[in-house]
Formats: sequence, C-alpha cells, structure tokens
Amino acid sequence: MLALSVGVGLGVLHELMEAEVDEVVGPKGRHDPDRAAVRHGHDSGEVTLGGRRVPVSRPRARTADGDGEVGLDTYAHFAARDRLSDVMLERMLVGVSTRRYARAGEAVGTGIDEIARSTSKSAVSREFVSRTRETLVDLMSRPLADLRLAVVMLDGIELKGRCCVVAMGIDTDGVKHPLGLWDGSTENATVATTLLANLVERGLDVEQGVLVVLDGAKALRKAVRDVFGTDTPVQRCQRHKERNVLDHLPEHQRDSVRRRLRGAWGLDDHDTALDRLRVLADELARTDPGAAASLREGLEETLTITRLGVTGRLKATLASTNPCESMIETVRRISRNVKRWQNGDMCLRWTAAGMLEAEQQFRRVIGHTDLPKLALAVEADVAAKRAAPTPNPTPHQPAPTAAPEVATTAV
Repeated sequence: MLALSVGVGLGVLHELMEAEVDEVVGPKGRHDPDRAAVRHGHDSGEVTLGGRRVPVSRPRARTADGDGEVGLDTYAHFAARDRLSDVMLERMLVGVSTRRYARAGEAVGTGIDEIARSTSKSAVSREFVSRTRETLVDLMSRPLADLRLAVVMLDGIELKGRCCVVAMGIDTDGVKHPLGLWDGSTENATVATTLLANLVERGLDVEQGVLVVLDGAKALRKAVRDVFGTDTPVQRCQRHKERNVLDHLPEHQRDSVRRRLRGAWGLDDHDTALDRLRVLADELARTDPGAAASLREGLEETLTITRLGVTGRLKATLASTNPCESMIETVRRISRNVKRWQNGDMCLRWTAAGMLEAEQQFRRVIGHTDLPKLALAVEADVAAKRAAPTPNPTPHQPAPTAAPEVATTAV
C-alpha cells in the first residue's frame, strides 16, 4: 500500500511541476506575445523521498529572451537535500549503521529502490560527516554573552584512546545548555584550558561570578584557575571523590566510610561537615594512608555548595556532575556502533551530535527555584575574595651558611 502511495505521490509531484510551468509560461497552445518565459523541454533531476534520492523528469523554463533559466519552486522544495540530511542524521543517532541504512528505509516499492541513490555506505557516511561537522560548528559558535549562567559543569568522556572535555551550563532559570567541547589524547590541562578560553571568547561572563562543578581532575582544576581566575568558586564532585577514596580501601571498610562521607556532605552546617571529614581523614591515615590522601586532596572544595548556603534539592543536584554525565551518556549511546575512532575530528563531531541530541530532551534541573539565590551567593563570595587584602609576602631570608664539615678520625 505504501509503495502504491509513493507511485501516486510521484505522479502528483509531476502534475504540480507542470502546473507551475503553466503559471510561469502560460497554458500550452495559447500564444502570449507578452510572456516573460518559455518552455524549455525536460531534464533529469532528483528529489528526496523516504531517505533516498529518487530520479525524476523535471520540466524546464527559460526567460523569453533566452538569458537564463527560470527556477521552479516545486522542484526546488522536493529536491532539497536538507530533509535527506535530517533523516540520515536521525537514523544514525538512533543506532542505524551505514551498512544497514538502506534496509532501514521506508518501503517505497522495488521499482523505486532499484533506481534510488544516496543509500550506499559511502554516500551515507559522506552525508553524516558533512551534517555532524555543521553540528559541531553550530555548537562551537553559539554566542554566550546573553546567557546568565549560575553553574558551569566540566567533565570528560573517553572514546577508546581519545578524550573529549565537555562543558555544560545551567542558567538561573534551571535550563541546561551544552556549551562546548575540546579533544585531546587525555583529560589534560591544555585541552581544558583551550575549551574554557573558547567559552570566554564567545562571551561567557565570569566576572559576575559562576560556580564551577567538576569531576576532581587536577587538570580541570588548573584550567579553571588559569582561565576563570582564583576567585571562582569550585565544587568538586562528591561522587567522584567518594569513588576515589573507596578504591583505596578493602571491601569490609567501604560501607562504613561511605556512610560517614555522605553523612558529612549531607549536613547544612559547613564547619561541622568539614570537621567530620577531617576527623575521618585522620582516622584513615593510621591504617589507609592512600585513602586519607585522596580524601584530603581538594577536601574543602567538596563542601563549596554548603559554604555558599545551598540546601535541599538544589544541593543534591550540584553535589555531583551527574547532570553533565547524563549528557555524556547520550554521546555514548549514539556512538555505540563506532568500532574505530579515526581522529580527533571524528570524536568532536560525534560528541557534539550527542550533546545536541541530549539538549532536545533536557529538563530544568531539580531545585532550580533556588538558583537565583545561588547566583547572588556566588557574586557575594567573589566580591569578598576580591576585596580581601592581599597578604604581604614574607621577606626573603637568606639560607644559613652551612658549617664546614670537620673531619673526624676514628680512634
């Protein structure tokens, strides 16, 4: 039935094109000396149908003086490749491989399938590369000056030997925005610094203050300090910190330490929570120094949101990079059929496509009604740090001259 409908549809398309020629040129057999255009036979063309390029015979018209061809809107609409690109991108993002693309198409009849184009593996691949490259350019050129972001989240995604650092913003209304990404061999400071510098170049305003939530990687922390400045408040992901600490412990200790970590992080009193975490670190140092060192590294920054007065549901949302992780999970899902990551361009294109696919399903973050208060708290925190007097450096004291060694003679 669908194949029959396709045949009828192509017949209707032919009639529409002929009707448009009649409007431009005038009906056949009626000479009009004032006409602006004349018929010019037919030519081969292609239209997009069911994710394919299907050949058709299209009528042509030229200006009466023979100076140029008159375009037909009907043919231009159906010949546009944008809809074909949309179909290809959508099918690839839901997991249809280039090899199986032709079989995933709508049934249009054997006759149409035999003459259709743009369904081969190479054709689909070329179209997908072109479309995802446009997606990447679109994402990395979005202006950010008009966004009032309360939070910027940073995280990395491993793609079989390569790494993309991604950034997601949350505005004061709780709306999530994919901001950008950068590729490298590892989650290193150079990659992260380049990404953050790109955000600033596109208009991201960090002078008014923004909370940065990151996974705890030292490279990301250094990049934030170098690009956003030392006054920018940073919240270390509590889930990453918990995982790192527990990895240093034997199985029988993990449950009790996990409960104590979460109990401290759940407190709304910053000083009490910090004291409990320090006591835990001191206890671990006696038996598990590796776990203690992991906990102490960036310890105070696991409580930044508590120090800023964030409570309730928003505190649970910002305690980890989970909102950003959900976007990354979409990247993993759509790229699950990729067998070999050939280069950085491929990683960037697929990751950008996944980020924008995730954006279509974004919801406002839980606890978003408290985000304006967080933005004010961050502004006040940054202002207080900038107003604090800079401590005078300690005068340099020359090192004492070492006493000459006295040779001793064994008796």
